[in-house]
Amino acid sequence: MNIHTVIIGAGQAGLALSRCLTERGVEHVLLERGRVAQRWSERWDSLRLLTPNWMTRLPRWSYRGPQPNGFLRRNDVVRFLRDYAVSFDAPVEEDTTVLSVRTVNGKWHVATTRGNWRADNVVIATGHCDKARVPDCELPPHVQQLTTQTYRNPSSVQDGRVLVVGASASGVQLARELRRAGHDVVIAVGRHSRMPRRYRGRDIHYWLDRVGLMTRALSDVRDTDYARHEPSLQLIGGDRNLDLHELASMGVQLAGHLTSLDATRAHFAGDLPLSVGDADRRLRSVLAKIDRHIAGHGAGRRFPADAPPAAVPVDDAPRSVELHDIRTVLWATGYQRSYPWLHAPVLDAQGEIRHRRGRTPLPGLYVLGLQFMTRRNSALLDGVGRDAEELAEAIAPVARREAA
Repeated sequence: MNIHTVIIGAGQAGLALSRCLTERGVEHVLLERGRVAQRWSERWDSLRLLTPNWMTRLPRWSYRGPQPNGFLRRNDVVRFLRDYAVSFDAPVEEDTTVLSVRTVNGKWHVATTRGNWRADNVVIATGHCDKARVPDCELPPHVQQLTTQTYRNPSSVQDGRVLVVGASASGVQLARELRRAGHDVVIAVGRHSRMPRRYRGRDIHYWLDRVGLMTRALSDVRDTDYARHEPSLQLIGGDRNLDLHELASMGVQLAGHLTSLDATRAHFAGDLPLSVGDADRRLRSVLAKIDRHIAGHGAGRRFPADAPPAAVPVDDAPRSVELHDIRTVLWATGYQRSYPWLHAPVLDAQGEIRHRRGRTPLPGLYVLGLQFMTRRNSALLDGVGRDAEELAEAIAPVARREAA
């Protein structure tokens, strides 16, 4: 089948671009291995968005419910995106797995389990959270291994002690959930971003939005690689804080980052104080920027100062734990991208797609929905729409010239 543009993936990135291309009269199709928002439907049961509902917005579509300051649950996000697809009759081909993407005689050929497509353009919109990153290691047979993609709820976990590896948003949320379910939990802490849920009377994302931190351009950062691998904020969708201090107060044992696993023990670095100190310094920097913004608008009385965040206990961090005590290791170590079907020389040494603002080195091949693609919120529901508009403008003039 011949078509102008093929979009791979029908999550928020693919749908946002589809909406923009539809407005511009560009013929296209979205190929989705499952159903619309498939990847969201595969996340754990209690997941909520970290951003409040008023930030849930895509091109010509946004949250319209009665709780703008609430936080959508996993199933609500799925419903939001599926309703979005219906709203403009998105041309989605569901249950269509891509097998290969390559160029043949100047055209892009996309082979799938339900037929083949020839296109002038291909947009890879499979997103940032593609495949859970798991270190290469061998664990004793009695130790269950889960990731943030395979964990569903505490019943997914064997009875006994749990080691959670990673202390960004997913790691701290699941450590909290498992501890509340009665598990003895150890969390291995590496680089992380501490942030209060609320600050000076407002949700933290209100302030991050106001001071422009969420829309900060990639061109404004000194280290683009660091920015693109920045850990997610230690937050939970709700009104309360969730950080290492909160976990420690619940009885979760804090350790430094995991250095190795052998047949009998899990070993940790002695860097918990350093990781916590770095996170606290970044936290103070962000809060100081918010304070200056409030002062600059003469709003100090309206938004009185908060007490400083509580200190995280770092003195009793273990350097190792016996693996015979650990029944489950839950990897919350982030995600990596995987493109086994992409037969084009655009991947770097780490397997990431080389691009500039979504444009790869090969004509007609684009990418959308990656972390910090153009701005800090490029991979989020609240930010991918701006990138989609920009990419649609790059694609649409070509379509208009060909139609003429």
